[in-house]
Amino acid sequence: MLLKKVEKLMGNRFEISVIGPDDNWCSERINLAIEEIKRIEKLLTTFSTDSITYQINENAGIKPILVTDEVFNLIKRCQMISQMTQGAFDISYGGIDKKFWNFDLKMTSLPDSDSAKKSVELINYQNIILDEEKKTVFLKLKGMRIGFGGIGKGYAAEMAKKILLENGVENGIVNASGDLSAWGHQENGKNWTIGVADPNHRNEIFSTFNITNTAVATSGNYEKFVMIGNQKYSHTIDPKTGYPVRGIKSVTIIAQNAEIADALATPVTVMGIEVGMDFINQLKHIGCIIIDDNDKKYFSKNINLT
Repeated sequence: MLLKKVEKLMGNRFEISVIGPDDNWCSERINLAIEEIKRIEKLLTTFSTDSITYQINENAGIKPILVTDEVFNLIKRCQMISQMTQGAFDISYGGIDKKFWNFDLKMTSLPDSDSAKKSVELINYQNIILDEEKKTVFLKLKGMRIGFGGIGKGYAAEMAKKILLENGVENGIVNASGDLSAWGHQENGKNWTIGVADPNHRNEIFSTFNITNTAVATSGNYEKFVMIGNQKYSHTIDPKTGYPVRGIKSVTIIAQNAEIADALATPVTVMGIEVGMDFINQLKHIGCIIIDDNDKKYFSKNINLT
């Protein structure tokens, strides 16, 4: 039997689907996955003074902070993705000046280019210093802040999947607001059917495909944006210019791991269609679907969808 449970975690809607012998068995395992996601949320949140992320940010420009292997390795993987994407993915985006970018109705104009550049000058992954021996993290400049918004949901989905597998769940899906990891099969023995959201109508899908042991993540400008002078500006900021990204409505990444899929969706948006697709086409086992502002669809080499 299939049991689904929806819970608000990490500020997002998580839906966990598990196939098992009965209700109780499934429910117990789903609860273990929820506990794991809550544990990760406590670790990564920037809002709680208890979290290690908060400690790292509070000590920016002051001193290195000792972290667990788990946090150290996650930041290390983030740094590798920053290098791969030449800074289009960067967890030090937390230092962005919020007074320029508060995507609400009060925002009626864009800042001038000098102010925009200034608002992102603390974003630089190369100023996140990792000490491999001491397992410390140090943000070089005062005012720097890290955040895991670009990878946290995918990491949590992957870790929840790990807990479920360890507890005998052979078929399931962890869906973190569109960043999902699916393994095994549906009750009828077929692969899971996944829908890609239509960026113009969030509750509708433009395409479906069948997957198993695969992760999918979508980043779209339909989540948060402002309209200024008939132009749509998404909440994704290009760390190099300080301006919101334009031209792309959504990016869907298909990978073997939800953390990677989540982490690559934003930088492809920042890179733009041509550079982003070229980048994805150089990576093994990673697929990408981009929908531009004119609803034109672009597919990476290894995807055959109609």
